[in-house]
Amino acid sequence: MRTLSAFWRRRLVLAFTALSVFVSASAAVTEASANSKYSGIVIDAKTGKTLYSYKADTLRYPASLTKMMTMYMMFEALHNGKITKKTRIRISKNAANEVPSKLGIPAGRTISANDAILSLATKSANDVATAVAEHLGGSEANFARMMTSRARSLGMKNTTFRNAHGLTAKGQLTTARDMAMLGVALREHYPQYYGYFSTRVFKYGKARYGNHNRLLGRVRGVDGIKTGYTRASGFNLVSSVEDRDRSIVAVVIGGRSGKSRNAQMVKLIGKYLPKASRRSKKMLVASRQSINPVLVAAAEIKLPKRGPVPVFRAREAVPTSSPVVLAAAAAPVSQFANNQPFDQAAVQARLYQSGSAPVPSSRPTSAYAPVDNVVTAAVRPSVAVGSTAAAPAAPAVKPASVSAGQPSGWIIQVGATDSRQSAIGLLASVRDKAPRTLGNKGTYTEAVVKGDETLHRARFTGFSSKNEARQACKTLKAKRVACLALNA
Repeated sequence: MRTLSAFWRRRLVLAFTALSVFVSASAAVTEASANSKYSGIVIDAKTGKTLYSYKADTLRYPASLTKMMTMYMMFEALHNGKITKKTRIRISKNAANEVPSKLGIPAGRTISANDAILSLATKSANDVATAVAEHLGGSEANFARMMTSRARSLGMKNTTFRNAHGLTAKGQLTTARDMAMLGVALREHYPQYYGYFSTRVFKYGKARYGNHNRLLGRVRGVDGIKTGYTRASGFNLVSSVEDRDRSIVAVVIGGRSGKSRNAQMVKLIGKYLPKASRRSKKMLVASRQSINPVLVAAAEIKLPKRGPVPVFRAREAVPTSSPVVLAAAAAPVSQFANNQPFDQAAVQARLYQSGSAPVPSSRPTSAYAPVDNVVTAAVRPSVAVGSTAAAPAAPAVKPASVSAGQPSGWIIQVGATDSRQSAIGLLASVRDKAPRTLGNKGTYTEAVVKGDETLHRARFTGFSSKNEARQACKTLKAKRVACLALNA
């Protein structure tokens, strides 16, 4: 009897594997459609386009997906200088008494903010989540109100939080779409901290805790974000995927088991990632202070009129001939009635309002040279989101004021914020991430004014050529930092 050649044996193995995956995925889809708790969505993270949706706006229990917002609030506190990674967070009796999953830290002990974040991302520790809530909000109830307020500002209009850990509570509800928005916001607003979600193992004391997200390291392109489960919610998962110039955020809520939830997620990734955009000139922006949908760059999702345009992440360097497109305007949020200009300090004061939680101060600059140059310039006319028409030529408007040290030649831009102080802090933070690349580079901010709104661009100067500027951007993007190479 003849034996199969090695070539045909490999072909049969591959065919059998493909058939197994297909059967498993098909079963997952059948189960999902028959499961009354199930809802899901897949969003193209470059364009904001919805690639797949099933009951994406139906209210669901978030379970431990709640900790995505808890971590967002921690990242915000780190960014604003309210805490550092070394800040000690006390475990209260209330926190210590939370039910598992938890680290089991005795009441009265403390944990560093860095370890707290790691425990939330991997072990999904309920005791730590409560301790974080009490530290940042003064009380768990107040922190839940802060979380809900931040959710509304991100466009998560159907989400309400009652606690920081996600254990089932009356009125604590969300939707698959809202969780996708939060997933994008975590990636876009805090790329410097997003790596926490890809942590495979967390070591604390003598214990080692594996990440509950079993797709990490097993499904190509998956780099986070979070799992969740309670009896009321079912098995939940939010996944971020970046592969071959395509990027999506996918959500599965209400799986019957961890295995079926993972199988459904694998199927969604396999089917819809190839349909995501590969266009590099589109830039996704998730607004920190927006009220309706968080994603920009698709006609269905818009930024608000009021509120700062946030720090953004660019996919590629943009040539200077490309028009600068600013976000379109929309109606202001109700809490800023009468069309009053956005006041970030006032918002922070409201968000952090509690007896023990001070209003965060601006992040201090690093030991490097301060940002002294300020340029105020006219804004080019914007192009409607999703439009393919070329932007009209910018009128010849003389800048309102230009410092004597206005740079020329190649520069890189690492973001744009609502205040000069925030831009300075951003420059210091980015320089600290790449001291070899940026240690000897100059810095400046450029204020772009249109009406009563001002955007402060954060820029590094001193690049001798286009290649040097683009290489710097390549280095920064590898560290998940926004970067545009421009010829000043």
